[in-house]
Amino acid sequence: MLNFSHQLNQQQKQSQKLAMTQALQQSIQILQYSTDDLLAYLENKTLENPLMEMDVTTGIYDEPYAVRGASYQGDDEQNVFANIPDNSVSLFEYLIEQIHLNYRDTYLRQLIIFLVEFIDVNGYLSIDLEDAAEKTGSEYIQMLDALTLLQQLDPPGVGARDLQEALMLQIERDESAPEMAYIVLEEHFESFANKKWKPIASQYKISLADIQEIYDYVQTLTPNPGAGFGESFEHQIYPDIIVKEEDGMLSVLSTKRGQPNIVFQKKYFDQMNQSDDKEVKKYLKEKQAEFEWLQKSVLQRGETILRVGEEIVKRQHAFFTDPNRPLKPLKLKELAEIIGVHESTISRAVNGKYLQTDFGVFELRHFFTTAVGGSESEEETSASNVQQLVQRIVDQEDKRKPLSDQKILELLKEQGVEISRRTVAKYRDILGIPSSTNRKRYES
Repeated sequence: MLNFSHQLNQQQKQSQKLAMTQALQQSIQILQYSTDDLLAYLENKTLENPLMEMDVTTGIYDEPYAVRGASYQGDDEQNVFANIPDNSVSLFEYLIEQIHLNYRDTYLRQLIIFLVEFIDVNGYLSIDLEDAAEKTGSEYIQMLDALTLLQQLDPPGVGARDLQEALMLQIERDESAPEMAYIVLEEHFESFANKKWKPIASQYKISLADIQEIYDYVQTLTPNPGAGFGESFEHQIYPDIIVKEEDGMLSVLSTKRGQPNIVFQKKYFDQMNQSDDKEVKKYLKEKQAEFEWLQKSVLQRGETILRVGEEIVKRQHAFFTDPNRPLKPLKLKELAEIIGVHESTISRAVNGKYLQTDFGVFELRHFFTTAVGGSESEEETSASNVQQLVQRIVDQEDKRKPLSDQKILELLKEQGVEISRRTVAKYRDILGIPSSTNRKRYES
């Protein structure tokens, strides 16, 4: 007789798992799509499904919001974009076109074209002239002549080998530049950039206010002469929802682009359904089911985004009514609990989705902020609000005696905000605010 040391037992266990079906995955993807991605996805589906048509009729809130690489401020009639080339053309193509128009077909022109091959996307020359001369078998002086001619092309500053040269090339081409700007950058670039101005002023017998004027002018120049080529100058955003204020009341509306309408081609369906072919009927049934699922998913997406928008407006009411645009702390998890969905659903619903107001367009994610410490008697303040306070304090400071981070810290403390000096410096960096030394101005 054989003895078994182990007994065989049969047990039944029951567990619950979420089956991630293809339909569920596609529903999640549809929620995650931006408006443009959704429209492109649905257009492809209409090509695959003869029973489906998308209604692309737009409403009054469906005008694109243009985010440009530069902004126009002022009332003069001059078009500030008049001298900006067609950005569908690459920088390389733009330079080659100018070379053929301006220079005769000589050996020197061949060297210029060779150098253009080494102009990076920001307009800088990425090859040393000695290496260039070696590669082409030319003399160094010939390569220098080629670079000089290249640097005379548009955009001003192209072909520079470093930031200093890029700025000097732009100054050289600008008749309105301050008189001493070129020489100051040529001979004292580092001291000028670090605001060590007193020795410069003493050497050239000019005032600190004169150097301040040069500094302000240099701020108007571009550090990347070739930026903007080969890419769209204007990026369009179609908002998914819009917030309107009337008589102190806020209303939240879906745009037609944010919630596109999918139409069932019933006439075509009825016509094809008269066929006795089983394969045709099976095909129609599958395509009808696909239409119904897509329609439901798109509707659900729109409703979810709208619901998220409504809750954001409720929680961040002051942002839409107070000119200072304060934000309260708000987390994805918190909103998910209010709406009754998973946190990941809220994350998908806010990424790449935009809300339009009378004062601008904002990504929904903008309204989710973390909290920083405050006094017990006051409501928690969001990091965004503290940054606004820092910006306001700096805006109001005496630029002849700018505030140190420690002084900003003390002023924040007076307003009930307790943060570290390191955090003040971090927020300055986020806001693009220079240190107190670099904020100092010398007025005449």
